Amino acid sequence: MKNKKSRKPFNRFSIWLVVILFLVSSVVQAQLKYLQNDTDIPPHPRILMFAGEEKQIMANMAAEPAWAKIHQAIIEDCDNMMALPLCERIVEGRRLRSGANRLFSLSYAYRMTGQKKYLDRAEKEMLALAAFADWNPTHFLDVSGVTMPMAIGYDWLYDQLSPVSREIIKSAILKKGIDPSLRIVEDSGEYGSFLKYAFNWNQVCNAGMCYGALAVFEEMPELSKYIIDRAVETIQPSMKVYAPDGTYPEGYGYWNYGTSHNVMFLAAIDKIWKTDYGLSQIPGFLKTADYITNMTGPSGQCFNYSDNSLGGSMLPTMFWLAKKINDNSVLWGLHEYLESNRVERSWLTMLWGSGIQLADVKPPTEKVWVGKGKNPVALMRTSWTNPKAIYVGFKAGCARAGHGHMDVGSFIMEADGIRWASDFGSDNYHSIESKGIGMDLWNDHQESRRWQVFRYNNFAHNTLTVNNQLHVANGFADILSSSSSTGFLNAITDMSKVFEGQLSRCLRGVAIIDEQYVVVRDEVTATDKDATVRWTMLTTAEAKITGKNTVELKKDGKKFKIEVAEPAKVAMKTWPTLPPNDYESQNQGTILVGFELKIPAGTSAVLTVKLIPQSARQTSAKIPELKDWPK
Repeated sequence: MKNKKSRKPFNRFSIWLVVILFLVSSVVQAQLKYLQNDTDIPPHPRILMFAGEEKQIMANMAAEPAWAKIHQAIIEDCDNMMALPLCERIVEGRRLRSGANRLFSLSYAYRMTGQKKYLDRAEKEMLALAAFADWNPTHFLDVSGVTMPMAIGYDWLYDQLSPVSREIIKSAILKKGIDPSLRIVEDSGEYGSFLKYAFNWNQVCNAGMCYGALAVFEEMPELSKYIIDRAVETIQPSMKVYAPDGTYPEGYGYWNYGTSHNVMFLAAIDKIWKTDYGLSQIPGFLKTADYITNMTGPSGQCFNYSDNSLGGSMLPTMFWLAKKINDNSVLWGLHEYLESNRVERSWLTMLWGSGIQLADVKPPTEKVWVGKGKNPVALMRTSWTNPKAIYVGFKAGCARAGHGHMDVGSFIMEADGIRWASDFGSDNYHSIESKGIGMDLWNDHQESRRWQVFRYNNFAHNTLTVNNQLHVANGFADILSSSSSTGFLNAITDMSKVFEGQLSRCLRGVAIIDEQYVVVRDEVTATDKDATVRWTMLTTAEAKITGKNTVELKKDGKKFKIEVAEPAKVAMKTWPTLPPNDYESQNQGTILVGFELKIPAGTSAVLTVKLIPQSARQTSAKIPELKDWPK
């Protein structure tokens, strides 16, 4: 096996690959666990959509205007591509920006319209990608990100491509896609090391390699079966993270990235062999439809904890999941996108939305959803149909979850159509890696420089900070209880391990009271030393201290009040959000509001804060101790 120093780009089939193919041919049948008897494969096109199935999509467009709207958007995108340069190998830091995804739309456009201009452009794009020196295997997500669209283009357009082009594209898929996945560089763990991961890299890379294998199956049947069989086995750890309730530890955006590729893999093998080998039945996986449905607020923005952006989006994967669980209510959030002008141009929406009528999509009925697992969350709202409803996302978990922040106990809140309590979400990876702390960004241990990044530590989140210290990175907080009791929607977490050595006990509860306002209640006990506890909330609104225990927020003509009910005497404060380093996002238009409280050694204190929208009518209710909250 080659080591890192001796690795060179491959311009033709390497001797190494020839040897591997010989070995695979010799032993693959003995090693195959899932595909021993699965030798027959349909002709091209066979990945996700067989020949003739375009007719069903055309029928859907005739029956449902939303599908015609998406289709037209895809076609317009493809028309706009004609004036663009062909795909270029642009490396930004450690990441490749190839433009390969345009092949999905171009291949779809040709199959749906038969217009040769889309075929010609797709062929040129594939030849340009094939000519790259490599597909950036040191950041293997990039290899998958080129292999998958190349596989779709090769498979869907196979009969129309010239023999010369087919050979060039096939060879590129093998040499620059599949070949690197067979090597694990011993001194660096690069390339095939994604097989060992239990997060989005596993899902994305396994799916990409399998699409490559499916595309070239006739030419390399033994190798292709090996790649697919390997994926069925090794993708399972990354699917087990959804247990028990469907929560995805890495949050909304990475759910979209990892789960969409995971489903693309499942859908492809099930389409061909009429089985996904039981993978979709892994506990928690199909339940994830409820997680992502509840992760979007009335504004259309998501709960963007961890390294995730604020915007919600059209999620084609949800159509596949809705059919799998026979529950169209999980499409309610997407229903809003389809009826608005925020439709994403997605070929997968056209495939997986087939047969779904928007008139049949009804809102969910449950107003509280709790998902446990590696990074638990509680999500609650007063209505699914009122755009001015109160919505709360409340996070427990651990900072050392994938892409995690020191945000345990943090929350976001919407009311009157505005997000009042916010989360920064992600920062610019490239800037931090190249100008700042380098690859230590991905070190999540307590002493890591990752936690010096302002957006990633507890000082920037809607949580507690004790004695100006960081949270304990491996401290885990579970959701202790929750309730959808009328007039008292709530969830409680125990954050004590997050403050190990700082507090002896810390419980936080978040509740929506009488569908009018939100309460955040903390019950804390100091250790044998005094503790100064800081309570903070991030907002994009204009903030003004209006009293010893109140702050007024204003945004878009609406008002909102933060009122500290306990303790009776506090001094409200604001803090700037300018980070300490120029390579971080500068956070314009934001401010932190809150207060500090000194708790004497060995004593306990209660912090009760009411978050009151302008529309609230009655806000004087006495908030009970957490032990008396409905369960």
